[in-house]
Amino acid sequence: MSMPTQGSGLDSGYHPDAGAPHTASEVKGSSLGDLMRQVTTDLSTLMRQEVELAKAEIRQEGKKAGKAAGLFGGAGFGGYMVALFVSIAVWQFLDNVMDSGLAALIVAVIWAVVAAVLYSKAKKNAQHVRGLKQTNDSVQRIPDALKPHPEGVTR
Repeated sequence: MSMPTQGSGLDSGYHPDAGAPHTASEVKGSSLGDLMRQVTTDLSTLMRQEVELAKAEIRQEGKKAGKAAGLFGGAGFGGYMVALFVSIAVWQFLDNVMDSGLAALIVAVIWAVVAAVLYSKAKKNAQHVRGLKQTNDSVQRIPDALKPHPEGVTR
C-alpha cells in the first residue's frame, strides 16, 4: 500500500489528464457532463488519499501507543510488587506488637480505603468523558452537497 503524497504537480507524478488544472478556454470547450466527471473523479481521489493518510497515521500512532501501553503495564506490575512487599513488611511489623490476624486485617483495611478513594476518583473522571467532540464538530461542517439526503427530499 503506497502513501499518498502531495506536491506541486510537475515534480510529483504530474499527468495532464489526471485532475490537472485547466485553462478557461479548455473549460469552455468541455460539456457539463465532462466537468462533473472531472469533479467527481478529483473528489474521489481526494477522499481515497485522505483515507489512506488516516490509515497510515493510525498505524503509526497505534504502534507508539502500543509500546507506551506495554511500558505502563510493566511499570504497573512493578508498582504492584512494591505495594505487595511493603504490605507484607507492615504486616510483619504490626505482628511484633499484636496478633498476626489483627495485623493482617489492619493492612487489608488500609488497602480497602486506598481502593475506595481510587474508585471514587475514577468514577468522577469517567463522568467528564465527552466522546468525539472535535470529530462531531468537523463532520457538522461538511457542506450539504456532500451529505447524503433521504429519497424524495429536494432542495
